[in-house]
Formats: sequence, C-alpha cells, structure tokens
Amino acid sequence: MMTEISLNILDVAENSTRAGASLVTILVSVNTSTDELTVQLSDDGCGMTKEQLEHVTDPFFTTRQTRKVGLGIPFFKYAAESTGGSFSIESKPGIGTKTTAVFGLSHIDRMPLGDMNSTIQTLITCHPDTDFLYIYRYNEASFELDTRLFREILGEIPFDSPEVAAYIKEYLFENKLETDGGAVI
Repeated sequence: MMTEISLNILDVAENSTRAGASLVTILVSVNTSTDELTVQLSDDGCGMTKEQLEHVTDPFFTTRQTRKVGLGIPFFKYAAESTGGSFSIESKPGIGTKTTAVFGLSHIDRMPLGDMNSTIQTLITCHPDTDFLYIYRYNEASFELDTRLFREILGEIPFDSPEVAAYIKEYLFENKLETDGGAVI
C-alpha cells in the first residue's frame, strides 16, 4: 500500500498519460466543516470499456502487458473506503476517465496527503506533451496551476529546464501556503 495519497494521485495520473490524455485535471479539496478530503482526477484519454471498468478495482486485472497485477487503483479505493469515505470511477471509450476518492479527513486510518507540490512538479516536468490543471481547495480558499497558461508565457522553453522546474515548485509551495496557511493534511 502506498504511504501517501499524493503517491496514489501520481499513479492514477500516470495511468492517464499512458491512456493518451492531452489534459489531466487534478482536484484536491479539503473541507474541514464536512471532515472530508476529496481527490478527483479526470482526463481526456482513451477511456475504458465497460468490461475494463467493471474489473479496474480487481488487483489481478490489468491491461498492461509488463505485469499481471495492477494494485494502484485497488489500493486507492481501499485507502478511501477504510476512512469511511467512498471511491468511484466513470469512464467512456474515446472520452476519458474520472476517478473520485473521498476520505474521512480526521479518520485515524487516513494516510497523509503527502508532498503534492513534488507530485505535481514531477508530472509536469516528466510529461511535456500533457497539460495538467491542478486545483487545490482548502475550505473557501483555492488556487490553480494550469500548464496551458504556462505554455503561453514560456513559448518554447521546456518545463523540465532547471529554472522552470524550480519556478513551478516554488509557485506550488507559495500558493498552497497562501491557500491553507501551512496546514498539514
């Protein structure tokens, strides 16, 4: 089992890039009044057939040819449900996939959110042909990072250049701090 929710997010987002997504949207929403942490990933990748969707939470089902098990989605589902939360996946071939995990925020079994700043930076710098929209909400406050806007500003400068990668991480850190006041989630 993964030790942080951010690693589950990384795994699902990697699935999206393998599915040919041109845009992956990642929403992390903390609501202290309802005691919920919601994680939603959606993409415009190839989507899944009805049969694939029915088996996606089975650890012994995978579409990958390099191994016979796929533990990422089953572990993500278990992590959410073990906190009294919920898990769902919607997908349509040719349209994309949406995965939603709701965690009990203060539940003793909820793993920490982890280092979302590094997760988002890694996804952006390692997948230069995929756009990412990251939305972080903490109660009523929020911020967004949209690589499509960064592309307009940067032109041909790649996201994995050291200066841009460092700026992305700093942007994420400063905006998260401004949004949640440094809350440990």
